[in-house]
Amino acid sequence: MATLKPRTLSGFMELLPAPQQQMERIMEVLRETYSLYGFTPLDTPIIEASEVLLAKGGGETEKQIYRFSKGDADLSLRFDLTVPLAKYVALHYNELSFPFRRFQIGKVYRGERAQRGRFREFYQADIDIIGDGKLAPINDAEIPAIIYKVFSTLGLKRFQIRVNNRKILNGFYAMLGLSEQAGDVMRTVDKLDKIGADMVKAILVDDYSIFPEKADEVLKFIAITGGSEAILQALEGYRGRNPLFDEGLDELTLVVKYLGSFGVPDENFVVDLTIARGLDYYTGTVYETALLDHPEIGSVCSGGRYDNLAEYYTEKQLPGVGISIGLTRLFYVLGEQGLLNPDLPTAPTDVLILPMTDDLAPAISFATLLRENGIRAQLHCEDKKFKAKISYADKLRIPYVVFLGEDEIKAGIVACKDMISGEQTKLDAAATVYRIKAGLAERNKGTVISE
Repeated sequence: MATLKPRTLSGFMELLPAPQQQMERIMEVLRETYSLYGFTPLDTPIIEASEVLLAKGGGETEKQIYRFSKGDADLSLRFDLTVPLAKYVALHYNELSFPFRRFQIGKVYRGERAQRGRFREFYQADIDIIGDGKLAPINDAEIPAIIYKVFSTLGLKRFQIRVNNRKILNGFYAMLGLSEQAGDVMRTVDKLDKIGADMVKAILVDDYSIFPEKADEVLKFIAITGGSEAILQALEGYRGRNPLFDEGLDELTLVVKYLGSFGVPDENFVVDLTIARGLDYYTGTVYETALLDHPEIGSVCSGGRYDNLAEYYTEKQLPGVGISIGLTRLFYVLGEQGLLNPDLPTAPTDVLILPMTDDLAPAISFATLLRENGIRAQLHCEDKKFKAKISYADKLRIPYVVFLGEDEIKAGIVACKDMISGEQTKLDAAATVYRIKAGLAERNKGTVISE
């Protein structure tokens, strides 16, 4: 029988065991951090009815979606975690308590052209806070604190959370008489870092027929820079000319006011009037997070406030605020930039036990003792030479190897070798467990990312 050549499809990530352990560590940090802020885990189906996923989808979404039929059913793979959340909240409205705070880490699928660092199947890590009718603006101020906690816990230091408010932008464009073109202007301004001010002005004037003097006003507005307080002070000069602008300025001022109380340092946060986010459903606060030493990566965490999450599934008003981390892309980029900490343990087990006698009971008992103490243990009972077993431990970077021969069993001791330092001890079982625990605690002190 002919054998098939194994291959992984383009645009799909498949990791070896060691990097998979690194990915799992990042997910663990995300889960623990989100839980600290009162978010509940959620898991929605990967497959949904196409009409549900495409309720708000445009032509571009339909081009990218993985869609198929099964019998009479028209089905699609989810392309983000927000649309399934909207369906979930509308479906379970009467069973949920609001504000509903959920986090979800799951795979999504987009049939776009696979590129370096861009995948067709990838993990997203989302949090959202959904209100019933209303949602207090203080939630918008808490989101940057969660972003800061996530990235600082992972080990990043030089990152910046950039915040703006779409109401400020829409209000300002209304002052200029550009309300109908506000979406086009925002999408163009959002490209400022990539194409420069001159090209932004050219697009506004040539493509959208905006008068040059108004384009200049737009560029002057988004060029307001300085610290967050200085930018807010400059924006106060526009107050009173448009009620939507004033409302957005009040919300942005509140976000900035409480950041210190939430524990976000000034150097990790800034008001940036160029931030708009491309998606039309954002209506208030918007966020983007950048790694300062790697601007080429773009935003690694983004999101914002929206007025009505589930408008296509229910008449109830369900405002919300949330963020999303493209986890697979972030992991790929961190690895490519050499930022993943190589010193953190990636072994599948903490201790490899090598029984040296025909009677396996003592080795099994010690493995049970280790596991009862929260230490991962693996028995290696295969019919292989001793050197091959040590090589196995070395290759997997297992930190400790335990030898249990007749002499050790008779003496009531355990021979344990530290595979990193080479030090070997012969202690009783309890002392060996204590030594291994202390060693593991020291090795796990580092962070996933090493800048």
